[in-house]
Amino acid sequence: MSSVPALRNESNSDSDESFLDRSDFGQPDSFRYNILTWVLTEQYDAATDYLRKFVDDPSEYPDFKEKVERFVNHSIDLVYAIKAKRNFPGMNSLTRSKQQELRERFKEHFKELKWTLKKIEKIQHDLRIQDVRSTIYVVRAGWYAAASLAILGFTLELMNGLGLTAWIVVDDILGRVTLWVADLVGL
Repeated sequence: MSSVPALRNESNSDSDESFLDRSDFGQPDSFRYNILTWVLTEQYDAATDYLRKFVDDPSEYPDFKEKVERFVNHSIDLVYAIKAKRNFPGMNSLTRSKQQELRERFKEHFKELKWTLKKIEKIQHDLRIQDVRSTIYVVRAGWYAAASLAILGFTLELMNGLGLTAWIVVDDILGRVTLWVADLVGL
């Protein structure tokens, strides 16, 4: 993948990239990193194709497409808006204030694109956490069911098997003690 263009720290108002921060791009080779890098390097078709493929690919989460589709479509619109602002025909013939206005609009669109991509990543993260939680609930319910069956089985075995045998032994002991007491008393 492309690398992030050199990010400048000086506040040169003519620079389109003076407002960027490395943390805005996320992890290298992540969804947000790829899109933002392609937009900055003016590879708009790669960015829009990647966004379309991202939403069209099957997901392991059933409602993923439904939740992110509008954000992806908005991101595609923002990429086209950024392209229009950066490749405005006759940019050099415009007044300096109009050029600055276009640069500001580019920055606004780029910031909105960053926010939208972060929102998509948050939705993806939330769905992943929800999936893990539901898996934990299923495993926990299975464990409780197995423990309940084991306790029930132990109780039934104690009452019917060992309990019945214990009752027979206790009854026999009580019968013998009763006979011994009766013999002792002389009955």
